[in-house]
Amino acid sequence: MIDIQNLSVVFGEVDNRVVAVDRVSLSVRAGESFGLVGESGSGKSTILRAVAGLVSSAHGTISIEGRPLGHKRDKGFYAQVQMVFQDPFGSLHPKHTIDRILTEPLVVHGIADREAKVRAVLDQVQLGPTFRFRYPHQLSGGQRQRIAIARALILNPRVILLDEPTSALDVSIQAEILNLLDDIRTQLGVTYLLVSHDLGVVAHMCDRFAVMRQGKLVEVAESKDLSSGALAHAYSRQLLLASKGYDRAVIDAFADV
Repeated sequence: MIDIQNLSVVFGEVDNRVVAVDRVSLSVRAGESFGLVGESGSGKSTILRAVAGLVSSAHGTISIEGRPLGHKRDKGFYAQVQMVFQDPFGSLHPKHTIDRILTEPLVVHGIADREAKVRAVLDQVQLGPTFRFRYPHQLSGGQRQRIAIARALILNPRVILLDEPTSALDVSIQAEILNLLDDIRTQLGVTYLLVSHDLGVVAHMCDRFAVMRQGKLVEVAESKDLSSGALAHAYSRQLLLASKGYDRAVIDAFADV
């Protein structure tokens, strides 16, 4: 479904030049949930934004279902690929009602039966029709993220890009959103490309994952390797140890890999 070959993203010039993504290649199968993990600044979210067409300095080849994408994305692409951002408040227009937020993609793509589709997608994310005429500030963080997911779903995309979709939420709400996303993938067969720094989220949500470090892809592994600890690269093993909580002896044993 998603094929990325030799993707590089560079920001700035000369002395201020930063290589955010360095010749990354990976493939995601149709219906798969694929994770990107790594420390902050490793290039995870930049890859997602490059796939979505939000990075103008991306170089390399990105294909969706075998169709190479240019720098500019057409409406057909956005009907097929949608993104859920990290901050559920910042990604929703504060002065638009939920009804307007969900109707806007239908208007842009010329889709009819808008009221029925809005009601159906609200039901899909387990929110009732009473939420239609509320504003984002009247919702909790978990409810706002459900609306962001509903907005991504309303065009019936084949691919959903998830950029840390639960990191801004309380732990109890995180579990609800992750279970909702899991149910949606099971029901609709959509493909997920998920960015997270939380290996527990990746183990729950993903079939496979790639470890990123300083813009480079370090390793691709299966989620079952997290529970068994069968990770090939030393940095991946250190990341796994760090995710289990602070331990002075473990930290002292970390090496520069």
